[in-house]
Amino acid sequence: MKLYHLLIPLLTATGAINAENNLPVSKGLMLDLDADHGVELEEGNRVKAWHNQVKGNAADVFVKRDEGRKVPGSGRPTLVQKVKKIGDHNTLAFDRQELINMDEDAFDNLLTGSGYTWVSVMSIVQQKKGKKDVNSFFGNLKNGSNYEGFWGCIDDANHVWMGSRCWPVGKKGRQPFWNEKNPKVFAPKPLVLDRYYLVIGRMGAGQGKVNLDLFINSATAIDTKKVPVNPKANSSKMAIGQERDATNHPGHESFVGEITRFLIFDRPLSNQELSELSKFLIKRYKIASNE
Repeated sequence: MKLYHLLIPLLTATGAINAENNLPVSKGLMLDLDADHGVELEEGNRVKAWHNQVKGNAADVFVKRDEGRKVPGSGRPTLVQKVKKIGDHNTLAFDRQELINMDEDAFDNLLTGSGYTWVSVMSIVQQKKGKKDVNSFFGNLKNGSNYEGFWGCIDDANHVWMGSRCWPVGKKGRQPFWNEKNPKVFAPKPLVLDRYYLVIGRMGAGQGKVNLDLFINSATAIDTKKVPVNPKANSSKMAIGQERDATNHPGHESFVGEITRFLIFDRPLSNQELSELSKFLIKRYKIASNE
């Protein structure tokens, strides 16, 4: 039987978060992509859409993207069900593939003063050759101009890094990859291949310069840098699996690995909130607490 438009069990694409999945922190939660819920399949286990479990905002669904692909459907990730390593939960396997939320402005305010916290339960395998050290597992960089947006990536040696591109509005054109206005927040140790991690990025709220913090498997930051906020920064569509809606070269700056859970809050969580959330997710997905 062909499984076109099949929804996996317990789908709540248009409902609230399931009671059994309630997070210890919910204020400001605008995105909850959970591989156990809201995954829409076609042609067996290929993912057509991943539905946000949080109701009432423009980031309602992330969908497959064929534009720019030589082979239609080749950009779809794969659903892997009941993985023992993570407590029999499902996960989505990406091989330089992507799912896109088609709203241009759903995440704009996170970069212009509200701050953010993103959370990824994920694993990686060896990355494939593309743009040097840019293997993105999510991002909403603008296509062109100053490429404003925020993103999380793996380098070619399997270190996690994150950033917020907040260039001043008067500065046009392609900017240096890293400097004081576009800092690289970087994990000193590489991730172990085929091991699941809890990776968290946080940007402070307000104007002027704010902190960018990176966390792995704990609520203690492993790197922090300052970034200047640009209240007129204009990011674009949010992509899961690559750095932007990169129809000019899909997959070229994309990661290879799995995403089991992906959350975004529209504010920086406090250290106490991060601790509570980290403990909850580490227990739920059986993640080793050490790096």
